[in-house]
Amino acid sequence: MARHTEPVCKLCRREALKLFLKGDRCFSVKCALEKRNYPPGEHGQRRSKPSDYGLQLREKQKMKRIYGILERQFRNYFQMAERQKGVTGENLLRLLEQRLDNVVHRLGFGASPAQARVLIGHGHIQVNGRRVTIPSYLLRAGDVVEVAPRSRDRDAIKAALEGAKKRRVPSWLELDAANFKGTVRNLPSKEEMAIPVQEQLVVALYSK
Repeated sequence: MARHTEPVCKLCRREALKLFLKGDRCFSVKCALEKRNYPPGEHGQRRSKPSDYGLQLREKQKMKRIYGILERQFRNYFQMAERQKGVTGENLLRLLEQRLDNVVHRLGFGASPAQARVLIGHGHIQVNGRRVTIPSYLLRAGDVVEVAPRSRDRDAIKAALEGAKKRRVPSWLELDAANFKGTVRNLPSKEEMAIPVQEQLVVALYSK
């Protein structure tokens, strides 16, 4: 499975936005964006006016980094969104939100998207009672996501659930923390996907 291997705090600084890629650290004074609120690199503090293409590219990169996916897979999601009925940008966001690793993170079983992917890959997560080890697995309304019974005493999962109290579980998900279980109540609407991304700019970039 392809993955990003560079320091993720640089990604937040590059986008000038907290992407919450390191769990509890993002809520503390140790957050790199709190210390150095400018892009990394030698020319990070230079001010320049981005072009229209530059704005579109930044929105695409921001969306990819929030969900932790690389270019080829992201393009595949865009093509899937184009084939669906409705608004392409909203369809794209909805597909990304439906990913199992995203839902595991949103429910609080993983402190960060990366930790959620590790938990899934190591077989600690079940969907409708069956183990699923594919982070990109797309969930549907009514699906039940839970921590496998043998994994519920793991300190990392307990700590993640405790830390999840700092953020709100989306309204399209229902969390039963006592039983390490969550339910997909419905697929998210535009209002329920509070992602700081202008998805129409991403559509414009790929539609050229």
